[in-house]
Amino acid sequence: MIFHIPHASQYIPPEQQAKIVLSSKQLSQELVEITDWFTDELFGNHAGAGDYIVIFPISRLVVDPERFLDDRQEPMAKVGMGVVYTKNSAGETLREPPSAEERAHLIDMYYRPHHQRLSTAVNEELKRDSRSAILDCHSLPSKPLPYELDQNPDRPDICIGTDDYHTPPLLLAALEGQCRSEGLAYALNRPFSGSIVPLEHYQTTSNALSVMIEVNRRLYINEKTCEKSASFDNCRQLVGRMVTVLRAAAADRLRL
Repeated sequence: MIFHIPHASQYIPPEQQAKIVLSSKQLSQELVEITDWFTDELFGNHAGAGDYIVIFPISRLVVDPERFLDDRQEPMAKVGMGVVYTKNSAGETLREPPSAEERAHLIDMYYRPHHQRLSTAVNEELKRDSRSAILDCHSLPSKPLPYELDQNPDRPDICIGTDDYHTPPLLLAALEGQCRSEGLAYALNRPFSGSIVPLEHYQTTSNALSVMIEVNRRLYINEKTCEKSASFDNCRQLVGRMVTVLRAAAADRLRL
C-alpha cells in the first residue's frame, strides 16, 4: 500500500516565507486551518514492510501537490488556491502572483519530485504485486473554511473520496462497512471528492487503485490549538482498522 500524505507539513522555506504578506499571527492562524494535522501519524504509523509513505515536505501554502498544474483545469485556481496559492483560506492576499519563472522553479523544486516519488512507488507495486493501492490521507476541519465549495456545516466524521475508474466497489464497500461498524458518520465525496492517481496511470491502469480518507479533526485534536486531544490514540487505532480492511479488500481485488 502507498500512503500519500500531501498536506501534513507546516514548514515554509525562509525564502518563500519572505514573500508572504500576512502578519506572523495571520500566518500562524492560516497554518492552523489549512494543515492536515498529524495525518503522518494517524495514517503513516500503520505502514508495514513493503509499504510506501510519500509525504510532501513543505506546506501546501507554498505549493499544493494535489492541484492540477494547469490553472484552467483546477477549480481552486479561481479562488487563488491553484498549485501556487496567492490567497489564503479566507480570500485574503497571501502573496503576490509569482512570475512565470518563479512558478516554474517552485514546480520543478517541489511538485514534480513529489509526483515522481508517487509514480515510482506505484510502478514498483505494479511490478511486484500486479496491482497498486494508494490511500490518499487527509483531514478536514469540523466547520467549512470560506474558500471551500461545500459550505454545509453538517460534516461527517469520515469523508471517503473515490474515483469512478480507480476505486473499485470492493474497496468502497469495505470502508463503508468499517465506518458503520465503528458507529461513524461518513459521506462519499462530501465535502471533498476524488483520490489521487499518477497521470501516467490515470484512467488507463485499472489495477492502480486509489481511495481517499478524510478524518474530521474534531475526532483527534483541539482545533484551536492543534494539540492532540485525549482521543488521539483512539482515532489512530480507528484509522488502523480502516487500513486493515482496505488492505484485505485490495488483496481480494487482485484475486478477483
